Amino acid sequence: MNRNTEVVVVGGGYAGVMAANRLTLRDDVRVTLVNPREVFVERIRLHQRVGGTHEAVRDYREVLAEGVRLLVGTVDRIDAAGRTVVLADGGSVGYDHLVYAVGSGSAEPRVPGAAEYAYPMGGLEEAERLRPALDAAARTAPVTVVGGGVTGIETAAELAEAGRAVTLVAGRVLGPSLHPRARRTVARRLGRLGVRVLDGPEAVVTAVTRDSVRLSGGRELPSAVTVWTAGFGVPDLAARSGLTTDALGRLLTDETLTSVDDDRIVAAGDSAAPSGLPFRMSCQAAVQLGPQAARTVLSRLAGERPAPVSVGFVAQCLSLGRHAGVFQLTHKDDTVRAVSVGGRTGAGLKEFICRGIPWQLAYEARKPGVRTWWAKGQERREPVRGTGPAASATPAAPAGPAAGR
Repeated sequence: MNRNTEVVVVGGGYAGVMAANRLTLRDDVRVTLVNPREVFVERIRLHQRVGGTHEAVRDYREVLAEGVRLLVGTVDRIDAAGRTVVLADGGSVGYDHLVYAVGSGSAEPRVPGAAEYAYPMGGLEEAERLRPALDAAARTAPVTVVGGGVTGIETAAELAEAGRAVTLVAGRVLGPSLHPRARRTVARRLGRLGVRVLDGPEAVVTAVTRDSVRLSGGRELPSAVTVWTAGFGVPDLAARSGLTTDALGRLLTDETLTSVDDDRIVAAGDSAAPSGLPFRMSCQAAVQLGPQAARTVLSRLAGERPAPVSVGFVAQCLSLGRHAGVFQLTHKDDTVRAVSVGGRTGAGLKEFICRGIPWQLAYEARKPGVRTWWAKGQERREPVRGTGPAASATPAAPAGPAAGR
């Protein structure tokens, strides 16, 4: 009697859920999803959880295929030689193949005082700590949001719309990933919401105290609650497990998302660095990388040559409170176009996407592999090759220009 092939997916975010659902295409594959919490986090709505307009969580039964086993636990180490995942509680799970989809979170801030006095919000638990801090502060108390990227902008807008006195310290550029036209739209909307935006060379945070934020220009801002959205990092699980990573700690893979150390380990989502050229950390990339990581595993089980990764981008979108937003069109390589949609239409498009992602996960759970959801990406630079068994199974991709980041 042939035994099932055991596949463990580490991480239950967008990429992990998509990979787990796609793996159910084969009846002889038994999939275990290991995740530290028992609910699925809609990370693109975490700013709404902080603002009190959405809980940003769902039951896994809504998005996960019935045949996938959910194991609530934290992975302490991957024993690649023993093909075992070691859990923090002392337990372990064996595997034949592993999908590494641990995602990303708030980077450890290097600014003095930020780790002690600022509230990051890269994950659910961080958002849950921030909300009581805001509730305890007077409605008129100054709130400072540090970071001019999408997360910072969305958080500042959400809090301002709820009646908070918000200053957004954007650093050198507000919305650096946006086209200048979209940046102007964002700035105008933030102004209407009463958000004071500080950007430019003198708007770089140099220190955080219990009740203030100090800037590079010598200015000191009073701040009852400081929210830190400046930068994201990845868990160090791969490095702790002796696997090769890039400088940020993402698992280094070839163009089939296969670890350069072990062809039984593939990566997906924010924690993957194919050829050392990772895609932008985003839900948009994660829902494409998850199925492709699963496809690599399924191809190997079928004795076929895995296909190289292809990720295409369509747009960046952000909410500016509940009544406005920006939908910034991009080229497939994620470089921005001059075209964007703002106002209520932009807000409607962002909400449509937020509602559509859980539906997309659930569709994949019901009908795995029926559809592909992504606009195929353009050619990438010459890929890396592994030094272990994965190297012989890695197809060469044609050389081409690096995708814009």
